[in-house]
Amino acid sequence: MLQQFTFNVGPSAVYPAVRQYLQDAYDEGWLSAPHRGERFTSLVRQAVADLKGKLNIPQDYTVLFTGSATECWEILAQGLTPRRSFHLYNGEFGKKWFDYARALRPESTGVQFDINEVPDMGALPFVGEDTDLVCVTQNETSTATQIRETHILQLFNRLGGALLAVDATSSLAGLNLKFIKADVWYGSVQKCFGLPAGLGVLILSPRAVAKAKEVNDRAHYNGLPSALSNMLNHQTNYTPNVLGIYLLSRVMADREPIKAVAQHLADRAQKLYDFFEQATPLQPLITNADARSTTVIGLQGEPALIEEIKRKASEAGLTLGSGYGPLKSTTIRIANFPAVSDAAMEALVQFFVKEYVTV
Repeated sequence: MLQQFTFNVGPSAVYPAVRQYLQDAYDEGWLSAPHRGERFTSLVRQAVADLKGKLNIPQDYTVLFTGSATECWEILAQGLTPRRSFHLYNGEFGKKWFDYARALRPESTGVQFDINEVPDMGALPFVGEDTDLVCVTQNETSTATQIRETHILQLFNRLGGALLAVDATSSLAGLNLKFIKADVWYGSVQKCFGLPAGLGVLILSPRAVAKAKEVNDRAHYNGLPSALSNMLNHQTNYTPNVLGIYLLSRVMADREPIKAVAQHLADRAQKLYDFFEQATPLQPLITNADARSTTVIGLQGEPALIEEIKRKASEAGLTLGSGYGPLKSTTIRIANFPAVSDAAMEALVQFFVKEYVTV
């Protein structure tokens, strides 16, 4: 039987061990476990401890569970943005975050930058007493770009009274993020966590927690004051994804520390970029190496070639990620996530060597 590998960027490949985790969850009664009992609160306590330990999240930061990263757009607009937010973006997901924030807080503003540009953080026009939240997408899944930690630090150093919120959906649990350099981080588990979709992780600094208490949004079911109050008892403010939290706990307990994971992904990404620059009819979508994503490899080509490669790859047991939005027909995206094995990456390279590399 032909071995199948998926390189979709979300929902993405899951760890093979998830199959056993699911069986264990069923056998251990987690699928019908009460979410207000001591057994569940112990699970949440352990999951949070493992997240902080394995990802180097500061101990005084608060971890909350949501339904998805997208839900965090609403939570942050409601709970941390009484006036307006400022958004820096270069792709579809950063733009959607901006659009959603503006729908709830019409005074919100944003600046779009080119996919091959490293933005000048010192020149951004967001400084002002009425800006509550500065929002940036650290790893833009749609464009395969990345804002590196030095630039996030530059942004953080000129916030004034605002908070810095970072969308890390396709880098959380894949990159060694410096959490102390922002007030809000969020992501979903269907990418670098190697798990099925349906659970989001929201991380708040002490400054963000204080701001949430000051704003005191109690008009919504997912309001931050209620979520924070419940998490003091290792509970959620609504019926949680118990299975998702269980799977997250199992994955984090079994994974290497993030420093080792991130280094492996960085090394693998460099090899892939080098290969596609030199050996195939496709070229990296991002020509500026300083703007390239580590976890989402974007490749570009003519639409007919893209369709041909995707078709031939599928016949070879390889599911390649499609482009997104305006880039859909001219790009392929390859997930360089921890759950994508080295064997899968080697199979991908050998496919291109066989089909498209001429000696």
